[in-house]
Amino acid sequence: MTARLPWPLAYTVSGDDCAAFMPLGYAAPLAEAVDHLAELGYDGVELQVRDSGAHHADDLVRTVEAAGMTILGVGTGPVAAHDRLTLTDPSPDVRRHALFRLLGATRLAGVLGVPVTLGQTRGTFLPGLEDMQRLWAERAVQHLAEEATLHGSRLLVEPQSRANTSLWHTPDEARALIDTLDSPAGLVLDTHHLDAEGIDATEAVAQHASVTGCVQLAAPGTRGPLTVGDPRLPSLLRALHTGGFTGWLTLEHTQNGDSHQAAARSWAALDDAAATLT
Repeated sequence: MTARLPWPLAYTVSGDDCAAFMPLGYAAPLAEAVDHLAELGYDGVELQVRDSGAHHADDLVRTVEAAGMTILGVGTGPVAAHDRLTLTDPSPDVRRHALFRLLGATRLAGVLGVPVTLGQTRGTFLPGLEDMQRLWAERAVQHLAEEATLHGSRLLVEPQSRANTSLWHTPDEARALIDTLDSPAGLVLDTHHLDAEGIDATEAVAQHASVTGCVQLAAPGTRGPLTVGDPRLPSLLRALHTGGFTGWLTLEHTQNGDSHQAAARSWAALDDAAATLT
């Protein structure tokens, strides 16, 4: 594993189907991004997709594996970020289109043999529609979890801050949701969203490590690249190790105008922090 870590280390990248590069991922076409990340020592990527399905799997695998990398997870942020499709939109057509896109990503993840993540595409509430919108979202998540299991994947739900969504802001809320599902599911824990909700990231991963498939990392406060000597990183890594975490780590943060430099900084910070595990 990279950087003396016992888990795979990934960087957020945008699929070539995205309307623009995701601002929290490597700002380059996929083939270029994976080449640069491989040179830096990353193990793989978390692939953000907008409109990709199972029939795109072979091309994606060829591109990523040509750089000696692997796809560790499929993210769905661009479905909402680029096309404004959410599971709680008042329009039935928009909701159907959002679910169709998410199901496509889920089937892609199944072919790739990796989890699929759900974040901001669940949407936000409108006054007077909250109860109905929650029901729409819960039914859609049940459908996605079942589809993921059917195709050999697993759904991971990401608690996100109130600035992003009206649903499932804390790990406890997201875990209560996945406990209601008929299919196996897990969590993505993002340190930025935990910070925004006033939740201690180390305590969160210690409590939920067993059901967490991915931890997304960014510098506190700035949501920028990690820095060497960040006092939070060693305690966070120890909590994951002690909790039996078996997923992967993803760098998901702003690029500060230079993705190669941002990725190098974060890799160095994790390599430095990982020394505390030995």
